[in-house]
Amino acid sequence: MLKLQTELEGKTARFGDIRDKMNELGYDLGGNWEYDAGSFDHTLWNSKNETIYIRLPFTVLDGMLDEYDAFISFQSPFIIKHVINMGLEKDEHSLLTASGWNQFQDPVSSDAPINQKNKWEEAGKEAVSRLIQYLEKGLSAS
Repeated sequence: MLKLQTELEGKTARFGDIRDKMNELGYDLGGNWEYDAGSFDHTLWNSKNETIYIRLPFTVLDGMLDEYDAFISFQSPFIIKHVINMGLEKDEHSLLTASGWNQFQDPVSSDAPINQKNKWEEAGKEAVSRLIQYLEKGLSAS
């Protein structure tokens, strides 16, 4: 995991407005969200069995995350690398693994070591900079 120092940290916004704009840019609400916190994730790079993501975590300051009008505050973004198992699993889900990839398998590593750290740190900072410019009207400093 590479933690990034960007201007996004501390910015606040209304969740629904930001979520819609983030989706337009290819960011998704991370699957591990809670009512008081979550993250937006975006793929920076993908190969056969490795994916490098930028994750933009946030906390909910007012309301709950499933509410359009919830008010959120961004934390420090970071880069993570997932490595998935491309082999066949011998279990009761053999139909799911017949293609060699089971979407329900746990990753071999959900926070694998990242090579070329400078490259991915720079790519993450550029992604956040573009995002801030795009979201400028929806973000405010806390």
